[in-house]
Amino acid sequence: MNPSPGNIADGLITDAMKSAGAAKKGGTSPVPDVLDFPEYATTPGLNLLCTPGNDVECVTAQVGAGANVVLFTTGLGTPTGNPIAPVIKVATNSAMAARMSDIIDLDAGAIISGKSTVEKTGEAILDMVIEVASGRRQTQAELSGQNDFIPWKRGISL
Repeated sequence: MNPSPGNIADGLITDAMKSAGAAKKGGTSPVPDVLDFPEYATTPGLNLLCTPGNDVECVTAQVGAGANVVLFTTGLGTPTGNPIAPVIKVATNSAMAARMSDIIDLDAGAIISGKSTVEKTGEAILDMVIEVASGRRQTQAELSGQNDFIPWKRGISL
């Protein structure tokens, strides 16, 4: 079930489209390792991880692989958190960020509207990661008690 039903409803209809979007999020960073779902990341840098399309299962896998802060980009507004690591939800569009401000930590939609740049938004994301990782700030998921955790059972996930 990758792409997920929510992805398909928004027009993301093939694995190739989803993979291209995921690769684009990595920018120009080299990918030193590709991990299967149960593997722990040991190589520094941008590692790719095999996960299902389900948001909660995906975040569970990332935390299981060793992530201690998760940056979760969302265009639909998935309300997910994790009991082990904070999940910073980054909105890809300002309309959704405004509509769901109770679950969104940062609005990156300002890039599309021209109100911000990729560089400025990247700095804001880095600043937020530092604030959350240092314990000086809590994410919306933490404040709302969203402690979602679903291990992948291999096979189709809905």
